[in-house]
Amino acid sequence: MNINEMLKKEFNLRDEQINNTIKLIDDGNTIPFIARYRKEMTGEMSDVILRQFYDKLVYLRNLQSRKDDVLRIIEEQGKLTEEIKISVNKAKTLQEVEDIYAPFKQKKRTRATIAKEKGLEPLALKILNENIDNLEIEAKDYINEEKEVNSIDDVLKGTKDIIAEIISDDAKIRKYIRDIALKEGMLITKNTTEEKSVYDMYYDYSECVKNIAPHRVLAINRGEKEDFLKVKLEINTDKVLNYIIDKYLSKENLKNKEEIISSIEDSYKRLIFPSIEREVRNHLTEIAQERAISVFGKNIKSLLLQPPVKDKVVMGFDPAFRTGCKIAVVDKNGKLLETTTVYPTEPQNNVEGAKKTLKELIQKYGVNIIAIGNGTASRESEKFVSDMIKEIDTQVQYVIVSEAGASVYSASELATEEHPDINVSLRGAISIGRRLQDPLAELVKIEPKSIGVGQYQHDLNKKRLEEVLDGVVEDSVNSVGLDLNTASYSLLEHIAGVSKSIAKNIITFREENGDFTSRAQLKKVKKLGPKAFTQCAGFMRILDAKNPLDNTGVHPESYDICKKMLEMIGYSLDDVKNKNINDIDERLSKIGLKNLSQNLEVGEVTLKDIIDEIKKPGRDPREGGIKPILRTDVLKIEDIQEGMILKGTVRNVVDFGAFVDIGIKNDGLVHKSQMSNVFVKDPMNIVTVGDVVDVKVIGIDLNKQRVSLSMKI
Repeated sequence: MNINEMLKKEFNLRDEQINNTIKLIDDGNTIPFIARYRKEMTGEMSDVILRQFYDKLVYLRNLQSRKDDVLRIIEEQGKLTEEIKISVNKAKTLQEVEDIYAPFKQKKRTRATIAKEKGLEPLALKILNENIDNLEIEAKDYINEEKEVNSIDDVLKGTKDIIAEIISDDAKIRKYIRDIALKEGMLITKNTTEEKSVYDMYYDYSECVKNIAPHRVLAINRGEKEDFLKVKLEINTDKVLNYIIDKYLSKENLKNKEEIISSIEDSYKRLIFPSIEREVRNHLTEIAQERAISVFGKNIKSLLLQPPVKDKVVMGFDPAFRTGCKIAVVDKNGKLLETTTVYPTEPQNNVEGAKKTLKELIQKYGVNIIAIGNGTASRESEKFVSDMIKEIDTQVQYVIVSEAGASVYSASELATEEHPDINVSLRGAISIGRRLQDPLAELVKIEPKSIGVGQYQHDLNKKRLEEVLDGVVEDSVNSVGLDLNTASYSLLEHIAGVSKSIAKNIITFREENGDFTSRAQLKKVKKLGPKAFTQCAGFMRILDAKNPLDNTGVHPESYDICKKMLEMIGYSLDDVKNKNINDIDERLSKIGLKNLSQNLEVGEVTLKDIIDEIKKPGRDPREGGIKPILRTDVLKIEDIQEGMILKGTVRNVVDFGAFVDIGIKNDGLVHKSQMSNVFVKDPMNIVTVGDVVDVKVIGIDLNKQRVSLSMKI
């Protein structure tokens, strides 16, 4: 099996890219480091493609390892033939390898193994391979009361069980039936109850296996798990049985036709079809889960990379009814100033008292924005805040912020360390305020799966979900970088090459020695060796470093190249520090990037990245993103009418569309058919979480409190 060739074909890459990327991975380099600082070697593969490449490489290596194990085990049994060897080597999936291995696998006691123990295998093989003139006479020789084979019927039942298992273990038969099931099979769902549920549409439903959408597979699985649905697979049984009969019935065994066909029917009904049905359902579930995990990952990335709202004093407002609304004021750097609890919502309805308290806090600390969590009592709180804002002279705006995971953070060890003297219930308000100021820095404190911007996350493979989401967080943190002197442990542990223990050691070093003044000091951090330094240094920033390159994405390994490049075009590092390089593009154009690259003996791509970085030291790549909508007034569903054009924020993107916050209690839905005038296969190609979009109201259901929206304006 040529793994390189298979990767080349799937990813459409050159041999050089494949070899270099595999070597970089095998040498222990992290994906963010490879994506950012080894572009020349990979041909500028993105972090997303690199992670897909890595997953496929691991799968193919596991496949090769399993092939080697299977061939070894079969050979040890003395049953390895050239045909089996060729079949195993040609197999493209683990399932195909397992099908080939099935007849040689040590089985639990089955009806067939019991029949073999009773000495009936020779007759079963004879029935399959030779014409028998009188089967009953032949069967008499196998009656053995000691082995509980008391009659001809017992003999024939046993031989039928053995033949059924032989057919069931036939890899070619299984592959044929599996292919039929995947291409032509129908998934049928029926209700198990007359009770109304969210699964109503599946109470009498059927769809071709090859066409069924991933989100429908997950919905059907959940409906089945909750006992609302009964699910089965249907395929053309006659077509399949005829195929098996054609394969196993020949002129050499035609006289045994009745016995063989009976065994085939038993094998299909009892062994093959139930197994294939499980495989197909599992296959659909795996595809659906991978898609859901991918959607979740993309939504998380969009949420993490939302632009920060800088230099604003923020009031975090965590809404609730009975227990009161929790309030936390944080300064422009996220430092906690004060907390309190107010009761403007039911059952207390202390609106005036709450207004008085908040107005005092707004005046005392110069609050600019109120960040309201979007959970329970959010819209009631929004109405209260909107009314209060109208009564004060200073300009204060509010914004609805996703509070997903805030309660998880509140009760975490990290929150206890950060705010040991603050009540658990108030910590959520602190998180809500800070996640407006810097979404990335705050959201990395929460398990990604708890942030809740996907579908069916509780039904997904937990290990795989965590693996993918951890990769998304790592890529997001490294794409932004961090300030080495202010970064929290939560951010540091996601930097390439930095383990949890190294992250703690960086914090300890900072506390004991004061602020870092250069990246080189990282080498003094306990356990942070040369390899870890290479991986992490480029993603660390030092704001007021003596060397201005320490506040850029230029990797220390390229400092000398950068200095030489600056000298060649008449600049110095001081010019970079003092931002005195305004005409750099003009100077570069005179020499030409290609000539400069050749003179410096560095790749053009790397050189271009270095130039981009020194143009804007300390730049935050998120700053060009779409800022959240700041409001001063509130809408009710009764206020809107069909045809209205509104501005909204995308809160969640799913396979069938996007949920958009337009300022009413429940998010409106833009179905993917309403996203564009052309067919939209994947809504993620149109919008991402955090996007601000113009939408038209095309439907209002007051009873269900649902609003349908369109982006086709």
